[in-house]
Amino acid sequence: MAHKDTIFAVASGGGRAGVTIIRISGPAVNSILESCLKGKLPAPRLASLRILRNPVNNEPIDQALILRFVGPASFTGEDMAELHVHGSPAVVQAVSAALFNSGLRQALAGEFTRRAFENGRMDLTEAEGLADLIDSETEAQRVQALRQMSGGLRDVYSKWQDAIMDALAAIEGEIDFPDEEDVPDKLALRAGSELDDLIDALKSSLACSHAGERVRHGLDIAVIGPPNAGKSTLINALSKKEAAIVSDEAGTTRDIVEVNMVIGGLPVRLSDTAGLRVTDNKIEAEGVRRARMRAKDADLRIGMLEGSDTSGRKEIEALLSAGDILVLNKADLKAGAGFDVSREAFEVMPMSAHNSVDVDRLYSRMTQIVTERFRVQENAGLTRARHRACVQSCLDSVARARLNLDLAPELAGEDLRSALHAIKELAGEADIEAVLDRIFSRFCIGK
Repeated sequence: MAHKDTIFAVASGGGRAGVTIIRISGPAVNSILESCLKGKLPAPRLASLRILRNPVNNEPIDQALILRFVGPASFTGEDMAELHVHGSPAVVQAVSAALFNSGLRQALAGEFTRRAFENGRMDLTEAEGLADLIDSETEAQRVQALRQMSGGLRDVYSKWQDAIMDALAAIEGEIDFPDEEDVPDKLALRAGSELDDLIDALKSSLACSHAGERVRHGLDIAVIGPPNAGKSTLINALSKKEAAIVSDEAGTTRDIVEVNMVIGGLPVRLSDTAGLRVTDNKIEAEGVRRARMRAKDADLRIGMLEGSDTSGRKEIEALLSAGDILVLNKADLKAGAGFDVSREAFEVMPMSAHNSVDVDRLYSRMTQIVTERFRVQENAGLTRARHRACVQSCLDSVARARLNLDLAPELAGEDLRSALHAIKELAGEADIEAVLDRIFSRFCIGK
């Protein structure tokens, strides 16, 4: 991207609308406005209603609301303008043609935000938070993204960075001035407790990263069980739509049927899977294999048995983990009588998939589990694999530094410099051009 270019793009939604916003950024903003407005420039940050003209023939294009921002006090850190024009395709096309003919370039995806990042208006974690906010579909995603966009994660890693620098200063003070009277003895060793606290903080952040990533991407809940246990009926009842085919014929569901829902403010993919059994049918056998894989990868499993049929019980229980739910279906037919649940690590719930009260009770329990396990953290946490990799690298370096502190302070110092580099990668300050290209290319045009 050539940063001497002046760029433009539609920054609002496409299609016919009452108002469309066209954003401009770069060194030629003021000269372009002068040629299009044919008069004095509007005062910065003061909305001005003006006639927008074609600079080539002076013909009016539209009556527009003009906002001008002077860099570096703008979103991108450059001179910027927003043209609030009427939202017909004809108006937008005419304005875009006039800007293009005046030498402006159509912005690339995410180019406005990338300029803001490279001009120091935000760090990389804040830019990622902005991308997540634009893409957010649920309340939990909105809250988490807004917190990160507002600098929540930056505040966290800044504290880590300060702790590393304090420890590094102590180590280098002893190395560089070993004989100075005003330098306390074994100054480097005094950094030990600071590094211990930092290690605990980094480990805690990594331990919570799973929840942050699930809020971004959504959770997987798999319903598993033998054929004819009532899985498809339950999926339809929970989603309140005919998502899965219900039949008395065993093996009806052969592939995974997914239903997208929102549970506890989080996006959820609820999966109906093939009935688990031994079969000679190659297609059904593949469905069974996929069902087992989906159960293995799911964040929550709902095992389902017809309570009177214990033939598939051992296989289902082997796929469940602590905190999962085992549903004993057809409780209205006294299913599950005599079922010993006292020693189970997972929760056992007798119910009928045809009973709305029972289904609502299961849904409430699922909501409670999802909310408790994957709620948005009080403090901003890690939300991406990139974040986790940087923090893990930092932790590894700090842990090595702690081990080397008593043996070789010089090596500990090098380890802490590596830890600082990992923090810089997290903030986007290190040379990670390929990562930047990948991140900003996923933004929409105009942002």
